[in-house]
Amino acid sequence: MSFHDKARILVVCGSPANVRGIMLAAAGLNMVATGDYAFFNIEIFTGTAANYKPWYNASDTDERNEIAKKAYEAVLTVTARAPSSDQYKNFSSHVKKIAQEEFGYTYEEDIVNPYVAGFFEGVLVYAAALNSTLREGGSITNGRDIVRNMWNRTFDSNVVPPWFTGNISVDARGDRKADYSLLDMNPATGIFESVATYYGESESLEFTGNISWPGGRPPRDQPVCGFDNSLCPEPHGPWSIVAGLLALLVVVMAVGSVFIYRHYKLEADLASLTWRISWEDVEILEPTKQGKCGSKVSLGKISVNTNASMDSLVQNRKTYIRTGRCKGVTVAIKRISHDRVDLARPMLIQLKRMKDLQYDHLVRFIGVCVDPKPYCAFFTEYCPKGSLMDILENDDYKLDTVFRISLMHDIVKGMAFLHSSEIRTHGNLKSTNCVVDSRFVLKLTDFGLHILREKDKDSLHDSEVYWKRKLWTAPEILRNPNPPEEGTQKADVYAFAIIVHEIIYRMGTFYLKHGNLSKKQIVENVKNGGHPPFRPSTEDEVAEEEVMHMMKKCWAEDYMERPDFHQLKTIIRRLNKDNESGNILDNLLSRMEQYANNLEALVQERTADYLEEKRRCEELLYQLLPKSVASQLIAGKSVVAETYDSVTIYFSDIVGFTALSAQSTPMQVVDLLNDLYTRFDAIIENFDVYKVETIGDAYMVVSGLPMRNGTEHTREIASMSLALLREVETFTIRHRPEDKLKLRIGMHTGPCVAGVVGLKMPRYCLFGDTVNTASRMESNGQPLKIHVSPTTQKVLVEYYPSFILELRGEVEMKGKGRMSTYWLLGKQDADH
Repeated sequence: MSFHDKARILVVCGSPANVRGIMLAAAGLNMVATGDYAFFNIEIFTGTAANYKPWYNASDTDERNEIAKKAYEAVLTVTARAPSSDQYKNFSSHVKKIAQEEFGYTYEEDIVNPYVAGFFEGVLVYAAALNSTLREGGSITNGRDIVRNMWNRTFDSNVVPPWFTGNISVDARGDRKADYSLLDMNPATGIFESVATYYGESESLEFTGNISWPGGRPPRDQPVCGFDNSLCPEPHGPWSIVAGLLALLVVVMAVGSVFIYRHYKLEADLASLTWRISWEDVEILEPTKQGKCGSKVSLGKISVNTNASMDSLVQNRKTYIRTGRCKGVTVAIKRISHDRVDLARPMLIQLKRMKDLQYDHLVRFIGVCVDPKPYCAFFTEYCPKGSLMDILENDDYKLDTVFRISLMHDIVKGMAFLHSSEIRTHGNLKSTNCVVDSRFVLKLTDFGLHILREKDKDSLHDSEVYWKRKLWTAPEILRNPNPPEEGTQKADVYAFAIIVHEIIYRMGTFYLKHGNLSKKQIVENVKNGGHPPFRPSTEDEVAEEEVMHMMKKCWAEDYMERPDFHQLKTIIRRLNKDNESGNILDNLLSRMEQYANNLEALVQERTADYLEEKRRCEELLYQLLPKSVASQLIAGKSVVAETYDSVTIYFSDIVGFTALSAQSTPMQVVDLLNDLYTRFDAIIENFDVYKVETIGDAYMVVSGLPMRNGTEHTREIASMSLALLREVETFTIRHRPEDKLKLRIGMHTGPCVAGVVGLKMPRYCLFGDTVNTASRMESNGQPLKIHVSPTTQKVLVEYYPSFILELRGEVEMKGKGRMSTYWLLGKQDADH
């Protein structure tokens, strides 16, 4: 029963392209113009655009667009209501500006989609709920309490600014009572416009326009005679006979029409050549790995290996197939040895059957290029995981019982479907023709079109690769002097048994525990038969007894004793009961989930270690550079040098340090400076200053950068200098406790430039005459005294008169001339 028999209202939810395709199909079925059907389209993201035309496709023809436009007259679109307030327009402008300036994205709509505002309002609602939770004594980490404070509640303008949609209401289940608009297409303009609005808070519907129904009326609930014609009385009397005859005539004509339709449809499909691929549409992809295949000669867009023998290719662990891109899809390309393809009717029918064949465990047939040699080639779905033989020969794949049964299950399902289709047989089943796609689904390939797949047998006869291909061939086929090219279904079962043996033992094709027979000898022994018949070794039963029994039954000498694949499906399903879907991917995902659970704790531990190490590195960088500068470097930004109008710089060194160093060991000097500057560093933490560097006994500190502090930098450096001087007076040298350190201090106020210098071990350096003058103030000072420049003295007297200063007099400064300087003696409020 189709929807025609039970419905007149259809709800569509999908991408705009899919909805357009559905409406075009509806127009083709004459479901639009009559007005008997109405379509509701659920559109979330684009339904509010002012120029919303979902029927229009720029890449389609004008005729198709007109058909789509006519079809959309039967469509009503349900979408989120777009706010129209001035606040929302301002919000939209702000969002569009951020999108353009920071992300390079340009909005084409007048206002942004209301879902953007929804996210914004969601953050505000979360903040309001979080505040409520904290007021109730809850925790910021208790998500349940926070969410409960959102449920069954209305957030009015006192809590959340009503910028967009007014109050925000959330019901008892945590769902927002949202507003929705109903859009209908204006037939004149082709643009969808709002005709009704549903308000979630009040649960009311308000119509703002009229709906343009196709046919001038809404669709009926049911046809006039009902869906089953039960509402229309049946005719009686002679007219009933006439009606019956007419009905019979209609049925006969309908049956005849079906046959005629099918005939012409088949002819149309054959003539359409949907399987045909032009070589100009194919882009050859270079293989990521290459076997030792010699040099390559380019023929047009095909590359052919000239020195590679088939034996060398088979000896490689894995053979790589040529791949390309065709109409945006990656395809596997297999050359056809024929010079040309005869497109007679039987061949066209086979190509159509191959094109129509679709199943999860069969490789999809893309098409054939029938251009003259060397371009003749098959194009099939590309499976990047390689063949089953590649997986079985790769020791990195650990295959347990469930995994092996899943592989067999995929083969059986594919073969059962193939045997039930018009293709009927595989004829070339082997482990190399069982391939695995990116989702680890096993698929069968190399079936059908056996005339095109025919190989040049004479050139391969008696070669190792020729006999290796025969290892999967059933004995009755080997004995037949004219075997059918397409094989037989029972021969496919025999080939499946050989593959099962490969999966179980993983020792190669037709593994023999005893003896070292060549491939030719193995094939000849199978062909000759005997009692018991020659088969692979099964002495070590490494699988379940039922699996071994199934395998042996499938390679029975009498082909009539072999089960078919529908029987094998039942057996495999019973063996694979632990994996209900029977899919390899599901089995893998289950294992990956268990592995992920075991790794979760380890990942958390490693992440915590990384975050701790990152925190330590950042703390170290914050000690080497100002925090604001270090933050810019961590963020990957360049630090631009900056000018400061007024800072105060402090310099100090130890008088007689050179003589003291000469009388001490290097380790004693290091201990001395470390003891002294550790105490200095602890003291300056109490002041708004930044230690620039220490070089030997020199100690340099600045205030007023990188964070400006008005004139306070002078007070901070002056107070710090007094504190450091007091500390030196009580400091004891470990290896010379009878000696006292004599600190000489100089300070100066003025402008300077600060910036980061270097990429390796970057340093925050100060530049300008203020640095030189501060250094001169220190070098021309006296032990245990603080030498102050006239600029610093002027700021202290004007803004901080509590400091006690004494005029030293004029001092000759190198490069500065004579300058009147001062001594900083102390501070009236000594406790400050």
